[in-house]
Amino acid sequence: MQHSRFARYAANCFWLMLPPLAISGLLGGLLPPVFQPDVFWRDIPPALAWPESVLRVLVTGLPLLMPLSLQTPRQRLGAVIYCLGVLAYALAWWPLIAMPDSAWSTSAVGFAAPAYTPMLWLAGIGLIGTRADTRLQRWVGRGYAISAAGFLVCHILHTLLIHGRHLAG
Repeated sequence: MQHSRFARYAANCFWLMLPPLAISGLLGGLLPPVFQPDVFWRDIPPALAWPESVLRVLVTGLPLLMPLSLQTPRQRLGAVIYCLGVLAYALAWWPLIAMPDSAWSTSAVGFAAPAYTPMLWLAGIGLIGTRADTRLQRWVGRGYAISAAGFLVCHILHTLLIHGRHLAG
């Protein structure tokens, strides 16, 4: 009884946050100076910085309340989307590190790729961890989806703001 209760709480979607966090942690310091925190967060309007930061905490924390299971076709589809998303996210960093002055890396689409590719792995987590069998799980799933969408909007806007400043010189 005790083991199954522990397993139920330990098998949560937070584990799926670890690969993207590891990518960010391992590769972040290799990015050009414009992406380093002291530049990236400088003079960001509080109306953008606060929601982005709060939503980042929710998007990272809510998966602790989301069961990790691959039993349903929806959850298995979520796992495929998650894996493709993590791969896309990791690949989005490469041109910015290896070729920061390339046409891709200086374009808005290339510059912001690490900000919008999480859309895939976040959606995958949502599909894997959202269940409709209890009211709490429905609310957690909705809260996660709303938080993830809000975070993505804020993070992409933040990145595009930095891109515009970077181009302006």
